[in-house]
Amino acid sequence: MSSDPTLEQIAKGNGLALCAAGPWTARFAPELEQIVSAAERLTGSRPNIFIDVSQVSKLDTFGAWLIERLRRSLTEGGVEARIAGLSADYSTLVEEVRRVKASPAADLTNVTISGILEQIGRTMAGVGGTLVSLVDMLGAVLAASGRVLRHPRTFRLTSTVHHLEQVCWRAVPIVVLITFLIGCIISQQGIFHFRKFGADIFVVDMLGVLVLREIGVLLVAIMVAGRSGSAYTAELGSMKMREEIDALRTMGFDPIEVLVLPRMLALVLALPILAFLGAMAALYGGGLVAWLYGGVDPEAFLLRLRDAISIDHFTVGLIKAPVMAAVIGIVACVEGLAVQGSAESLGRHTTASVVKGIFFVIVMDGVFAIFFASIGM
Repeated sequence: MSSDPTLEQIAKGNGLALCAAGPWTARFAPELEQIVSAAERLTGSRPNIFIDVSQVSKLDTFGAWLIERLRRSLTEGGVEARIAGLSADYSTLVEEVRRVKASPAADLTNVTISGILEQIGRTMAGVGGTLVSLVDMLGAVLAASGRVLRHPRTFRLTSTVHHLEQVCWRAVPIVVLITFLIGCIISQQGIFHFRKFGADIFVVDMLGVLVLREIGVLLVAIMVAGRSGSAYTAELGSMKMREEIDALRTMGFDPIEVLVLPRMLALVLALPILAFLGAMAALYGGGLVAWLYGGVDPEAFLLRLRDAISIDHFTVGLIKAPVMAAVIGIVACVEGLAVQGSAESLGRHTTASVVKGIFFVIVMDGVFAIFFASIGM
């Protein structure tokens, strides 16, 4: 018997026999792939084709799948293909492989208007499901907050302080560094362009308004969504995978009250603090660059800044911060509790948490901009 796998073609009247011999195992994968690919081109050559495997000396899952793939390929080409000569040792293996449904290949030629509309509909349904989940989580958090207010002893202060340290205190260095650099860049670019018109001092106005109203809180919220929102999703998702959340329900605890509420409260408290520190760091960086690069004296910078901004600019930023924090926390917790029992699901929902968190933060910033403009702030 041959030590290499073969597939011999023998004509039998109107039919054709494909006689397989030798070892059909993963060890001979390259040879088997070539043999089967050549045999698949026989589609339509004869009305009946028999795949004889009685001379196969060894057969593993890889070889069984190639034989089944050949049978399916010939059948799809309009040929009646059958497998014959299976020994008792390999019949069960081939039957198991036959039960595996091949995933249909995407046919780009069959892209129709109905298919496009179906995809749009599924996408919109997914968006609607996301909004429903967010509203549901918001309602659950408000209900848990009401229960805690009625029974203050159930409030988990230690957990809240722990998460506040993780979200706020440990985030201060990176937030201050990034906002400082952003302030420096805004100041440098403003001076570079305003200098063409002899209006270097107006960079102070631009810097003050942008940092206090928009850039400061928005940039900090995006960093928090990427840093803390993803951490919340990963933590809750890991607990969901290990069935710790189900264990809490079994013991009579509400997971929203025990796990979500402390995280939400910590985030709502932390983001205004981080936004304030980020705004101060950005103003300091902008002032430093204005002094060293633009020749604007620090005293003149402070005087101009005092005239350019008002308490309204500072108030607008602080009003945005807790709302954005609530949005980030709700999105992160919804995605964390939606994790299934696989690492792939955890990674997918963690990514979705960051993307959706940043998206909703930017949307909320636009809504606030329209609202404050309409009321004259």
